[in-house]
Amino acid sequence: MNKVLIIGAGGVSNVVVHKCAAVPEVFGEIVLASRTKSKCDKIAADVKQRLNREIITEALDADKVEETVALIKKHQPKLVINVALPYQDLAIMDACLETGVDYLDTANYEPKDEAKFEYKWQWAYQYKYKDAGLMALLGSGFDPGVTNMFCAYAQKHLFDEIHQIDIVDCNGGDHGQAFATNFNPEINIREITADGRYWEQGEWLTTAPLSVKQDFEFPGVGTRKMYLMYHEEMESLCLNIKGLKRIRFWMTFGEEYLTHLRVIQNLGLDRIDEVDYKGQKVVPLEFLKRLLPDPGSLAENYTGKTSIGCVIEGIKDGKKSRKFIYNICDHAETYKEVGSQAVSYTTGVPAMIGAKMILTGKWKQAGVYNMEQLDPDPFMDDLNAYGLPWQVEEWNSSVE
Repeated sequence: MNKVLIIGAGGVSNVVVHKCAAVPEVFGEIVLASRTKSKCDKIAADVKQRLNREIITEALDADKVEETVALIKKHQPKLVINVALPYQDLAIMDACLETGVDYLDTANYEPKDEAKFEYKWQWAYQYKYKDAGLMALLGSGFDPGVTNMFCAYAQKHLFDEIHQIDIVDCNGGDHGQAFATNFNPEINIREITADGRYWEQGEWLTTAPLSVKQDFEFPGVGTRKMYLMYHEEMESLCLNIKGLKRIRFWMTFGEEYLTHLRVIQNLGLDRIDEVDYKGQKVVPLEFLKRLLPDPGSLAENYTGKTSIGCVIEGIKDGKKSRKFIYNICDHAETYKEVGSQAVSYTTGVPAMIGAKMILTGKWKQAGVYNMEQLDPDPFMDDLNAYGLPWQVEEWNSSVE
């Protein structure tokens, strides 16, 4: 019987636990651990009510490798699903190595004291995991994750050559708050205020934060203004999609959100260095996080949809081709199913599917892997089966 340890108890974790619990033939036992055990207990109680599954809960400080090692040894899971903070990725990977357990996450590592995320730290574990006969699956969320799979599927089935990829991400929902982030505020604001970057003709080009923008017609949502950003899946896709000449990532933001963001920056509340306040060391962004709504609290009143996909251009049978592969997800529907909003749902469902791929042996191989390095077909089938149906369309307009 497969047992998994899920680390983290935020909105994404809530989805992962519910979706794993709904597939008992794969996830026979589930242990949920977080620094705040009461959050785990709340998720476990909801799973018990909805699905009549028992979830074991534990307290864990995942920054401390020795605590994670002890917990793994206590429960002996076959896989650790990391949906904690990206700062904790390496510590959890170390614990998995020490105990001989496979690893999965949804977002790449970034240092806590520097707003910089990239895969080099985790890729450095390649030979450690390979020599140990273990698998580490990186970025099994939506973006990264599903977007990587869309590209891999296109490479396998839809194109002979892929030349350009534009990943486009729109949250067309409304949570009723003046300002809130859809996942951890600390991570979200660090990401959005960073320089934009994209890859073209073998090199990385940099733009000022949110300085490049254009309108895009998102299926199920309508026309929205999207902004060029850096996002981690581009770092692996530019290596693994053969013949690629350019890849970019775009995300939508409303004017009210951007106005609040400018005020936060002007006041210095996005700073990640310590400041002295009445003899206490305070990190402004961590303080702001305490003031903003918990992303998990947004779900109940959320309306509207997310629309996320990949516009892919290339050659098929000697002719130019442009396809759009995408998913539309409804906030209200995901709340009915698992009590979470669609941004958490679109990340949590792929985490469960990635775990299922490993536990059923469809993706089991030693080493550290990004999603597009693996066979997309069983994963794409499961997206349709477990709540994230996708579509492929001929796309007439290119992204400028």
